[in-house]
Amino acid sequence: MAQFSITRTTNPTSDAVRNAALADPGFGHYYVDHQVVIDYVGGDGWQDPRIIPMGEWSLHPAAATLHYGQEIFEGLKAYRRDDDSIWLFRPDRNAARFVGSAQRMGMAPLPEDLFLDSVNELVTLEKSWVPVSENEQSLYIRPFMIASEPYLGVREANNYRFAVIATPAGPYYSEPVKLWITPNYTRSAPGGTGTAKCGGNYAASLVATQEAAENGCGQVLWTDGAEHKWVEECGTMNIMFVTADGELVTPSLGTILAGVTRESILSLATMHDLKPVERPISIDEVLDGVDSGQIPEVFACGTAAVVTPIVGFNSPGRGVQQVGDGQPGPKTQEIRKHLVDIQYGRAEDPFGWTKRVC
Repeated sequence: MAQFSITRTTNPTSDAVRNAALADPGFGHYYVDHQVVIDYVGGDGWQDPRIIPMGEWSLHPAAATLHYGQEIFEGLKAYRRDDDSIWLFRPDRNAARFVGSAQRMGMAPLPEDLFLDSVNELVTLEKSWVPVSENEQSLYIRPFMIASEPYLGVREANNYRFAVIATPAGPYYSEPVKLWITPNYTRSAPGGTGTAKCGGNYAASLVATQEAAENGCGQVLWTDGAEHKWVEECGTMNIMFVTADGELVTPSLGTILAGVTRESILSLATMHDLKPVERPISIDEVLDGVDSGQIPEVFACGTAAVVTPIVGFNSPGRGVQQVGDGQPGPKTQEIRKHLVDIQYGRAEDPFGWTKRVC
């Protein structure tokens, strides 16, 4: 296990202020008092793992991340259980995906053990910031890495900075969502960065999300870049379809993010009398299935979103279409409850997904 130096803040958040934040955390409004920082120097490797007070950094204006977008991140949560213990959900999968994102972006891979140690150290130090489980609150953890070397030539950087910050969080989507099927924008293409969790993917999605809002929808449904025919992802989440034949269908990997929640739900599917199926699915199959009742339920999933019911679509060619009766479906609700109960320790974890921190 890595040895972290700790420099404690001289201005800790008071109990009263922290308790007020935890009572209604929202998402990304408040931050814990400390952060993890580790630097990578080309030729010397990762060094100086440390926990320091939360605060601003100083970067050279020529830092490569500001010019060429070498940046990646992860998202995972810490959960406080009824016995006051604190647990993580599948952090090993986040650590492995972080390595994959770094390799795709030409960055120095962070050893998985160092990723896990960093998360554990910060959560242990900031355990008072982990909310109680009421209203499915949790501590959202954001590990990330940037290219810190000042250099304006176009090449991979030699120096990087890895950090972990955290914020108490409530539900990301408090209501079911309608999706806008954009005809104008795509998220990724074969050989692109769709499988990496990098900031550029999300920056490119913002204008499409604005377009969705203009069309009465809370998020966008991405289709493939070549034909605008095949379903890929839903906004910042993976998407799944429950069929009348008892299948749980989700688009194949290849150009989309390999979601940890997606992977977990596919493992749970058979416990809810659903056959998990990963395959290409066209937008016409989806919309025809919604019309005919062949697809009575749709939901999106992700770490922040957990399981979010999709209750309608809007598209230029088909207009507004309601999914089922316009309410969260029974299988969606069953799967959501099962997943959340495992995360909070209210249900058996037969897969060994949950890891105790303290």
